[in-house]
Amino acid sequence: MSYPQPLAPEAQLVQAKELLGLPRIVVICGSTRFMAEMNDADLRETEAGKIVVKPGCDMKAPHELWSDPGEAEALKVRLDELHRAKIRLADEVLVVGGYVGDSTRSEIAYARSLGKPVRFTHPEVDPDA
Repeated sequence: MSYPQPLAPEAQLVQAKELLGLPRIVVICGSTRFMAEMNDADLRETEAGKIVVKPGCDMKAPHELWSDPGEAEALKVRLDELHRAKIRLADEVLVVGGYVGDSTRSEIAYARSLGKPVRFTHPEVDPDA
């Protein structure tokens, strides 16, 4: 007698989102130098009926939370981990801006390794094109 195999966590998440009737979730990736463009992409994706998650901190702009260099480095590590969690949660990735640095390149590779579709506001910056 065979028994059904339990679903992997990723499949459980997909199933749960379907059962809840959630709209597609898009995560915005890119350099924080493009925060204005990210905000515009957020508006457009939201208008299209999607749930949008994106970077919540622009560490290039001065702020008391990352004014200490040691604390800033620890925060960057935590934020990178948080953004990878956003990628796992999302159904698709939107890369914003006309430049892809090492961090964004890593996020693209991570998303693709998970089978997430990746779109670009500037397709010419796709590292795999």
